[in-house]
Amino acid sequence: MRLLVTGGAGYIGSVVAALLIADGHEVVVLDDLSTGHADAVPADARFVRGDLRQDAAQVLAEGFDAVLHFAARSLVGESMAQPQMYWNHNLGGTLALLDAMRAAQTPAIVFSSTAAVYGEPDRVPVDETAPPRPTSPYGASKLAVDTALAEHARLHRIGAVSLRYFNVAGAYRSPGGWLGERHATETHLIPNILAAACDPHGEIAIFGSDYPTGDGSCVRDYIHVTDLAAAHLLALRACAPGRHVVYNLGGGTGYSNLDVLAACREITGRPIPARTAGRRSGDPAVLVASSELIAADLGWRPERDLRAMVRDAWEFTRSRAGAP
Repeated sequence: MRLLVTGGAGYIGSVVAALLIADGHEVVVLDDLSTGHADAVPADARFVRGDLRQDAAQVLAEGFDAVLHFAARSLVGESMAQPQMYWNHNLGGTLALLDAMRAAQTPAIVFSSTAAVYGEPDRVPVDETAPPRPTSPYGASKLAVDTALAEHARLHRIGAVSLRYFNVAGAYRSPGGWLGERHATETHLIPNILAAACDPHGEIAIFGSDYPTGDGSCVRDYIHVTDLAAAHLLALRACAPGRHVVYNLGGGTGYSNLDVLAACREITGRPIPARTAGRRSGDPAVLVASSELIAADLGWRPERDLRAMVRDAWEFTRSRAGAP
């Protein structure tokens, strides 16, 4: 298949692009490099530096079998401070992409959605029937895209799959080297802990110690980026004309912040000092996914546990930092 990967210079998009190439597909990456990195684009992919609104139509006119869409702003805090940017980029950019797909008669799209659409769920594990109640413009913009995909599938007969990720972690060892998280503003727990492990004066903040959990810290669902990427290949095959499907992607197991810290200390062999800070507004105590629907429909199940995620993320971190 000939595939366009938007945002393919970013963390998840680059790993998916690498797996697509390994699976024998022809891949073109479209990315404006506002948050991505050109050296993360797989060597065997054609790279087009450009914007969804300005360049997607011209690229898609070359003829593609499907789009895998990762291009988005994804910082919750930033979305609270600059909501219009998130609506313009995440929703506006996707609507332009869908217009370009319709003009080029591109028949299918797999969309990078998020568990943030659920907000603070009433029950866990969270399945796809949970009512969406996003608590940030980031989550709301992603939910709006899911709605737009459902309408485009119904009206224009495209096939669409939305994959709602929980906490993605780990790294992927591609033929060109490790691909992992390297955001300019890092908000994710594992890379921040590992960055502290590389710093002689590093310290990590654990937000909240009085949640109704086993150890008082938040519990979250983590999924290895390689398992996540594998789900995209299956989702491609599940795209059917006129149909929009939503799948949750998570490990189905909850790990507390202190569990994650302990795993990082074990894998790195470093003490990694930590301090307790106050709760962050809007953080639910427990957020764990049910991925039973995609398991039943497509046979997907995660294969890698928390230790594997930390181990691979640590290898990536060391490769970037030159740590011994």
